[in-house]
Amino acid sequence: MSNEINEPSVSEEEIILEENEGQVAEEKNELEALKEELAALKDTYARVHADFDNIKKRLEREKYQALEYSNEKFAKDLIPVVDSLSMATTSTAIEAEPAVLLEKLQEGVELTLKQLLSVLEKHGVTPVDESHPFDPEIHNAIQKVDSDAHESGEIVNTFQKGYKYKDRTLRDAMVVIAN
Repeated sequence: MSNEINEPSVSEEEIILEENEGQVAEEKNELEALKEELAALKDTYARVHADFDNIKKRLEREKYQALEYSNEKFAKDLIPVVDSLSMATTSTAIEAEPAVLLEKLQEGVELTLKQLLSVLEKHGVTPVDESHPFDPEIHNAIQKVDSDAHESGEIVNTFQKGYKYKDRTLRDAMVVIAN
């Protein structure tokens, strides 16, 4: 007799089956980990997308608000001009010689006009230069006259001043040009 212990023999099929069960369990764990990662990425995506939408809406609101209040600085700069005009109208109630009153009123209006032109220039509004030759982009010829003192096409007189905002013409200057 031999001293061999009779152990139940494990068949190759059982070994393969155990290995497959281990591999399946490992793949299930990997699948669960991937599912958790996918859920986390979906959550992150949803949050980032929501943040983006909120930022987009905020910027849109700020843009409309900036457009709505874009003239605020200009309006603030015009308030002293309004004050000057208001003072001019109340100064007519003063008892004084008509000639003196008219002179002071004219002086006040001239100063107010300078103040207004200064505010306009500060904000990029400048008068069209009539000292240059006629330019149909910025001048509107309303009349042609014969003039010995001016060459043909040269500006003889300005009927109404024109104005530009930076490089754009706001209003053409109405001018009289020489034939």
